[in-house]
Amino acid sequence: MENELTKNTQSIWERFWSWYDRHVTESLVLTAFIIYIQIPHMFWNADLYLEAGMISRVHPVLDFFFYGVDLIEVFPMINIGFLIYSRIRKKKQPKINV
Repeated sequence: MENELTKNTQSIWERFWSWYDRHVTESLVLTAFIIYIQIPHMFWNADLYLEAGMISRVHPVLDFFFYGVDLIEVFPMINIGFLIYSRIRKKKQPKINV
């Protein structure tokens, strides 16, 4: 019963960080996936810059996909910030000795 009262008195911020700490693994998997799809994007970008035409400007849908990959890298940047803040927050919390 006391645990339920503690849950209800948490602020939205504290509830968010509790939820985030429980889902760190899923967050890291998503971040890794986004970073790995950056590899073909790097080749596409180099091809675009060098104007070789092997990958870039072959098909507009393909170009749109590779350009879009560049835009979703914002999410891992935010996630890394969340992970760092989460770890700092955990270190600052007082440890309870049982």
